[in-house]
Amino acid sequence: MSQSSHPQEYAYLINRAGHAAIIAASLLIIVKLVAWFMTGSSSILAALTDSLMDVTTSVINLFAIKIALQPADKEHRFGHGKAESLAGLAQAAFISGSSIFLMINGVSALVNNQPIHASSIGISVMIFSLLVTLALVLFQGYVVRKTNSMAIKADALHYRTDIMLNGSVLLAIILASYGWHWADGVFAIAVSLFILYGAWEIGVQSIDALMDKQLPQEDQELIIKRAYSVKGVRGVHDLRTRYSGYIKFIQLHLELDDEQSLFDAHQKADDLELILETDFPGADILIHLDPISVVPERNSIDEIQAQASTK
Repeated sequence: MSQSSHPQEYAYLINRAGHAAIIAASLLIIVKLVAWFMTGSSSILAALTDSLMDVTTSVINLFAIKIALQPADKEHRFGHGKAESLAGLAQAAFISGSSIFLMINGVSALVNNQPIHASSIGISVMIFSLLVTLALVLFQGYVVRKTNSMAIKADALHYRTDIMLNGSVLLAIILASYGWHWADGVFAIAVSLFILYGAWEIGVQSIDALMDKQLPQEDQELIIKRAYSVKGVRGVHDLRTRYSGYIKFIQLHLELDDEQSLFDAHQKADDLELILETDFPGADILIHLDPISVVPERNSIDEIQAQASTK
């Protein structure tokens, strides 16, 4: 991965990606709105609803990125990363309401068996939507490779699902043009359920971050493994982890021999910090040093890993 190490380039790229998403979604709203008026297709309405959500979530995402990129200050000593999680909750609420509206419209279309007019226009619009979304996803992929931004990763994942959504709408219009009018309502309902599931995932992830959920078990085990890789480390305890935006926070107590000097003990902590920064770039790391005589004796690394998994 060719990740940018310059903060200015990082900020420039993710802001460009955020603006590109807003422009693409706004363009698709216009063409899908025209197509919906001309065809009356519930599937196109589903795609239009999704694009409305896209531009809303992209605006929120861009605003959250600008706040999250601000450095820590006197009133926010841990930075502003949780702005992304707050934005995620707002996105989840908006998306849930839109998906319910879309589901109601799909049921109405299915019950009334409404025909689609000017299906060729609908097909053309959906093909255009596929191409625009594909171009956006390719650009976002480039930005992710350069920055490894979690916010852009999430946005890119969302727009990749839009490619599948637009493809399903295209199929629904084609089927309806051959007389299978029920396909329009069925696909609208299916899309609404898919969107609702996505809103649930966004909400859960946002709440986890706001509630300071610990890092995954594999990350904790890696931290412990790296600690034991430093020569002279006798044990690790009170490992605590969390994340806020793109920043991971790691705190632990390092157990060392009693007789060594403060300088040597501090050097071991510095060595571990450098190792952890390689595995977790940009992480906020706090290491407390304890003499081995004041901590309970432990028999194996497995016992320590078990302790970490229960925190």
